[in-house]
Amino acid sequence: MALHPVLETVTARIIQRSKPSRGAYLAHLEAARIKGGPQRGALACTNLAHGFAAFPANDKLVLKEVKKPSVAIISAYNDMLSAHQPFERFPQIIKDAVREVGAVAQFAGGTPAMCDGVTQGQPGMELSLFSRDAIAMSTAVALSHNMFDSAVYLGVCDKIVPGLLIGALHFGHLPAVFVPAGPMTTGLSNSEKAKIRQLYAQGKVGRAELLEGESQSYHGAGTCTFYGTANSNQMLMEVMGLHLPGAAFITPNTPLRDELTKAAAQRAAVISDQSDEYLPVGHVVDEKAIVNALVALLTTGGSTNHTLHLVAIAKAAGIVIDWNDFDELSKAVPLLCRIYPNGEADVNHFHAAGGTGFVIRELLDAGLLHDDVTTILGKGLRAHCAEPFLGEGGKGVVWKDAPLQSGDDKVLRKADAPFSPDGGMVLVQGNLGRAVMKVSAVKPQHRTVEAPALVFNSQEDFMDAYKAGTLDRDFVAVLRFQGPRANGMPELHALTPALANLQDAGRKVALVTDGRMSGASGKVPAAIHVSPEILAGGPLGLVRDGDIIKVCAETGTLEALVDSAVWHARSMATADMSTNGVGMGRELFSMFRNSVCEAEKGATVFPLPSPIPTTVGLHDKDPVGNTVPGSDEDFSMKKEA
Repeated sequence: MALHPVLETVTARIIQRSKPSRGAYLAHLEAARIKGGPQRGALACTNLAHGFAAFPANDKLVLKEVKKPSVAIISAYNDMLSAHQPFERFPQIIKDAVREVGAVAQFAGGTPAMCDGVTQGQPGMELSLFSRDAIAMSTAVALSHNMFDSAVYLGVCDKIVPGLLIGALHFGHLPAVFVPAGPMTTGLSNSEKAKIRQLYAQGKVGRAELLEGESQSYHGAGTCTFYGTANSNQMLMEVMGLHLPGAAFITPNTPLRDELTKAAAQRAAVISDQSDEYLPVGHVVDEKAIVNALVALLTTGGSTNHTLHLVAIAKAAGIVIDWNDFDELSKAVPLLCRIYPNGEADVNHFHAAGGTGFVIRELLDAGLLHDDVTTILGKGLRAHCAEPFLGEGGKGVVWKDAPLQSGDDKVLRKADAPFSPDGGMVLVQGNLGRAVMKVSAVKPQHRTVEAPALVFNSQEDFMDAYKAGTLDRDFVAVLRFQGPRANGMPELHALTPALANLQDAGRKVALVTDGRMSGASGKVPAAIHVSPEILAGGPLGLVRDGDIIKVCAETGTLEALVDSAVWHARSMATADMSTNGVGMGRELFSMFRNSVCEAEKGATVFPLPSPIPTTVGLHDKDPVGNTVPGSDEDFSMKKEA
């Protein structure tokens, strides 16, 4: 199938834009690699002795011989996060599985893992976004011992998988296999959960009823089953070829889940530099893999958080993407999935209807994904159009082709009969800056709002006004000082039930903010991640109560309809941010707030890899047309050979 012309155009643009930084990245990758031998071969005897001092005798012997690969286990386990609690059992499963193929696995390090569901609306949420970069740094600490030849990464949730992958890419010479824990079984339906939240916001049910509803929804081990950032992470790991096929949505503590974990661990050992199947993560995650991730996000109605995270992940690999790329692809990529909040179904229903293998095959057949990529299977993306099953006698994993037909076309559809012809994520821009809108769950009649501004400096100010009954009118809520420099860019879900109630009552309402709403933003139009934020000179600070604001997803408009002379005569708004800097550990993250880049550049403290002036054309060819050693093309040629 010929590639869609928009896919070709966007990919070519990203490759060209990224040449200097991608070339520098690949040069660093090649310099870090010890070719043909274990990484620990570079260690002195005292270093090595420290590294295996506490190991069992047989494993120690393997490490002493400096012949067989050593696999690092990097885990974000804790038993407060339901999605991460199953990881408690995984290290021993991984160690035993790796021994079966003659290698050794070591628990190299743990990373922090915070739950946005617990910190939502709380001061701790102001650490959430920056925890991603802290996770990347802790991943680097674990791998800095240079003992390892590949790594498995245990993580699921919002900032955790992006942080792990950013850290992994800074050790791009090592293969990386991501191992999910799977979703919890289905509990209270998402529509019932949302209804109870709205009733609570209206004061029609009490806290006891709300807590009971939430407890029935979030009821056991595994990932929350709505399609927010955590499950978007899992979808993207699959389409980027960093999971075993179909691994994302197998529930925890089941025989198939354990067998997939064993298989993933063994795959990590097999693809190290000691084999003929060397597959370093820095080559797996290339420009085409990033474009594939963008497409998968859009076609499934995934989390808007990835308009930050994918940018930061790409940057770690020397690849430069921006919101124009999201916007242009969204216009060409059809919406194939309806998973809550874009529909009624949860991810378990999605998996039963055909799951990730179905989506990947449909997009490949429509020319909307690159097949000629490297994955942890090394076979191109077509190998991931599959679904896992237990092998004979309940041992091992066998893969079967993904079903040709959807099991439920209310949840999952073929590419020639989509829910909509576009991906439902749009760029809006104007004199208020640039922002993203997720409209796949927003009805067409609500996608344009032109109404007076009501300006708020916090979620609490908005909710106080709502509870006081002063918001029963048409308006655009301008919630400012919520960007990464201001307060760490916390998610603003506390507003969703109130705004939904006002919309249901017939009011035209929208939200404009330099903060985040995540993948559960739902049915209310929201222009989020407004960039640049006010503390970076962004024009959102010029808005005043009563200004007419136009937010239109159809035309890509984000405008304050204010006379130009009046607009430019205004001074920038200020706010007392002192309370955002201390308490709940926030003071420890001041260096992140002081050095973070804008949202469209990933809201990260990490820069692009620096170009190396003496290297020319590392991305593909030297000045006379020869393939450069260490480049992506050189790596692909060797794999084909």
